[in-house]
Amino acid sequence: MSDETNKNEVLQLTPHETRYLFVLPFSTDRVLARRFLAKDGDMPGNIRFGKLLEVLDKVAENTALGYVNQFYPEARVVTAAIDSIVVRNPADTTHDLVFSAQINHVGKSSMEVGIRVECLGTCSSHLASCYFTMVARSADNQEAKSLTLPPLDYRQPVEQKRHQKAEQRRQAYRESLAKAEEMPSLEEYLLLKKLHKEQESVDFDGVRAGSLMLESALRAYPEQENVPKTIFGGYLIRKAYELAALAAEMVTPDRVVPCQVNRINFNQPVFLGDQLKFTARVVFTGKTTIAVQSDIERFSRDAHNKALSNSCLFTFRNVGNEMEPKTVPFIYPVTYAEDARFLNAYRQRLD
Repeated sequence: MSDETNKNEVLQLTPHETRYLFVLPFSTDRVLARRFLAKDGDMPGNIRFGKLLEVLDKVAENTALGYVNQFYPEARVVTAAIDSIVVRNPADTTHDLVFSAQINHVGKSSMEVGIRVECLGTCSSHLASCYFTMVARSADNQEAKSLTLPPLDYRQPVEQKRHQKAEQRRQAYRESLAKAEEMPSLEEYLLLKKLHKEQESVDFDGVRAGSLMLESALRAYPEQENVPKTIFGGYLIRKAYELAALAAEMVTPDRVVPCQVNRINFNQPVFLGDQLKFTARVVFTGKTTIAVQSDIERFSRDAHNKALSNSCLFTFRNVGNEMEPKTVPFIYPVTYAEDARFLNAYRQRLD
């Protein structure tokens, strides 16, 4: 048996021993608090959610790296996916935010990092639950490889429960991939048929999905670098979220707030000098919710290398001045591609 195998056996940890805490001290650092403000003035939930996404990605990275470096001191970790982020209560910049993270599950080279976000002070509450999939990679820049990790020791019932839920999330994702390739069910087919039929009426005055799209482009520069020569994933999803929020605001004159981030896969790394194209499309609306798909394409400088880096689905809720839910107009798909995006969001709808 190799020395590395013996070391991994000796250092087998419990999930609790991978715990990592991070605090945004808004109550004492007003400069920091202002950077996270969504708008001047007092209002519930006054915080830039896109900036929180950056923090969450960094917390997940630090948690995973703390575990991996005990076995591979020079290794790095990269974000493979955001499994889900569920916003339970609004946050603000007047109270400290605590990010409590730990590893729930370890596979061959991947880990699920669970993060609980809480607000301290008089408003003490559970703000969000988040799950990130991180992958351990060697430090060789020329040919980085995935690294085999030792398993965790799930001793406590709560650790075993979290491990089982992580397995269930992995299985649910595999099933969702298979379902995405399925033909529409009879119910779904009849719904789409009804929506297209309504648009044929001379009196139709509904909102078509094709009119609710925004695009932006930028170049990747060293200040966004994280792992050498590649761009920080948190920065990419912040930019994708911010464009998605602007697209959601096209639906309603009221205020939109985030309520869920559906799974985000990091399909391709983004390198220094790449051109990035962001596209945000409103794909579905429920009674009070707006689903926006935000895609990121990367182009190398020679323009011969093009790939989809990320595809994100954000769900927003339309609210009034006191955060009360308000209805939104229904969005009608027209093209085959819009039908497919509509169905994907319809199957994951919150209301």
